[in-house]
Amino acid sequence: MCYLQMEKSDEKNEVEILTELDDILAQVEELDKWREIFDARGLKLQNSLDNRPLKADEETEDVSRCPSAHSPNGHANQLMVPYSVPRALAVSPSLGGLPVSPELAMNLRKILFGNALHVFNYEWKKSFFKFREPHSNLSYALETDRGGVRAIQMAVQAHIVKYLLFTQPSSSECCGIESLTAIGEKEQERALAAAIADILWTAGEESTATVSLVTPERCFTPHLDYKLDNFTERLQLFTFKKKEDLRTFLYGHIQCFNEEGSHGVILFLYSLVFSRSIIMLQEDLDSTTTHLLQCSLGNFGCRQALLNLLLTGRASPNVFNGNMYCDEHGSSMSRPLHGVLSRSDVGYLYWSREEAEHASLPKVGSMLKTPKLPIWVCSINGTYSVLFSLNRSLLSDWKMEHLFHLYFYNGQPTQASTAMLTIDTHSHHWEAKSGDSQGDPERRFPSVEMTIRTKWEGAVIDWNRTVPFF
Repeated sequence: MCYLQMEKSDEKNEVEILTELDDILAQVEELDKWREIFDARGLKLQNSLDNRPLKADEETEDVSRCPSAHSPNGHANQLMVPYSVPRALAVSPSLGGLPVSPELAMNLRKILFGNALHVFNYEWKKSFFKFREPHSNLSYALETDRGGVRAIQMAVQAHIVKYLLFTQPSSSECCGIESLTAIGEKEQERALAAAIADILWTAGEESTATVSLVTPERCFTPHLDYKLDNFTERLQLFTFKKKEDLRTFLYGHIQCFNEEGSHGVILFLYSLVFSRSIIMLQEDLDSTTTHLLQCSLGNFGCRQALLNLLLTGRASPNVFNGNMYCDEHGSSMSRPLHGVLSRSDVGYLYWSREEAEHASLPKVGSMLKTPKLPIWVCSINGTYSVLFSLNRSLLSDWKMEHLFHLYFYNGQPTQASTAMLTIDTHSHHWEAKSGDSQGDPERRFPSVEMTIRTKWEGAVIDWNRTVPFF
């Protein structure tokens, strides 16, 4: 009798266990269903202060946007989908490109972030290439964002200056600053298309380039080890074998890079990676750098390899000339460190007050410090800017370097006009100007001046009645 009761009790427990398992499986299925819905459409929670219905084509934004964009107390009024590209900026799949494959999307993420689970945050997603007011003192200049985005925008800015001063048919041997400030909206668009085309074409070793644009629908279903961002999965790739065809295509779709909501900076970065190719990028990098972006304080910054890719077409991780085969002790390294192998049109200057104080400032090689054209992207205390001359012959005729002008733009909204600096390398030493005999010169002079002196040692710099900044 006791045995029968125990048997019935065991059967009852088994039934209860099976029932609980069924409930769990049902919940898992429900979660999977909702996960698929959220992946495809995102979670929309209408602002409690806004009772109007959303229109069918209305886009919502990313929860990672700054708190000030929500409510005064810093709490988000909305729980939103990943900042999405408006349908008006998505191209038709019938345009002729190739849809991105899951393998290519995975490799793209890995070469950028080091894994396929990282995605760009709101600061990157909202960034695009926006010019200052046409026909103004800064009509040639891009508005810049914070963090790693700014480095990319400033590299493109340098190539815009290159196009307007030295490349377009109307450019002459020595242009005036007026040639940069007298351009309208169409000229801005042509300059942006030319700058992007130039960078991509150089990355493709002047034989090919690829442009990535966004389509309305996803091209593939992601794997479990890939994080969906509702953007990368919608890429369409367009490859060109002629530079003029590339520039024409970019100009015809410039709204995909210069309009709000376009993800224009990310699209350009993706195009740059595809133009260079994943395989070539892996060959460019070395043991010190395995991917192009680094996470710092919740944002993604550009590694030196990405900056060099933007400037030279090759993702060399270091700023010295050539390759380094031995370490500081003279011992052979198993894998050489890759530096810059040739001069490019746009150069690079670097200054960090903190590193200078600790005698750890990296020495930028002559390949970057002496470009073919007098244009430099400057990294100054971790912030990016552009320095340039109007004189094409500045770096090819030593007599031009005795007394000359450099123009400086830092991308800050507070800068209302381009700063003109007069550089004197011939008459007397720059330290003689200061009566202060105490303290390091790095603390007595603006960082812009110290950056310029990494190229022209001992130069005296006159700000021409502009209050020194940076």
